[in-house]
Amino acid sequence: MGKIKKEGVLLVISSPSGTGKTTICKKLLEYDKNIHLSVSVTTRKKRKNEVEGVDYYFKSKKDFLNLKSQNSFIENAFVFENYYGTLKLEVLEQLENGIDVLIDIDWQGTRQITQAMKGNLIKVFLLPPSIDELKKRLSKRNSDSTKEINFRMSKALKEIKHFDEYDYVLVNDNLDNTFQKIVKILEVERLKLPKQLYISDYVKKLNLT
Repeated sequence: MGKIKKEGVLLVISSPSGTGKTTICKKLLEYDKNIHLSVSVTTRKKRKNEVEGVDYYFKSKKDFLNLKSQNSFIENAFVFENYYGTLKLEVLEQLENGIDVLIDIDWQGTRQITQAMKGNLIKVFLLPPSIDELKKRLSKRNSDSTKEINFRMSKALKEIKHFDEYDYVLVNDNLDNTFQKIVKILEVERLKLPKQLYISDYVKKLNLT
């Protein structure tokens, strides 16, 4: 029996800082080799251990703005004096080839992607078990000053207010349980009819009479 060609799933995961999003995304990429992490374009300088095309695509400000003027991004932002963006063509090509694409981004980027993709994506938002727990997690980061922790807390509270713009909202009170829920969400979304291309042609070949 021939395989039905499937379109990839575009999975966006957002959460306030300190909610375990980065860890869950890493686990997801290790668990399922059909999921590829979207590589962003940035104008910031390349760090010592970073690899071009793996961590980021490093571009000059001129090149970035040229790409932006050509409508090459499904989302872009200016953060801490640098530009960041997600390439539209790269994402679309992977999806057309049946590859699932994971994007780790905030609510503002998610809103842009939703508009660019006309809603053709799955959005997951992670919540902390409590605000006290979130503050505790952020305080454990020894490299952050009190000022930085307060800034992150303020930003986190603003981010949480946009939870209702997502398809799935999960309270991450247990990392493994939350990870398994996201795996199940992905499995269900892969089975939805619009993701299974040419299903009508496949059914016709069954010679139903």
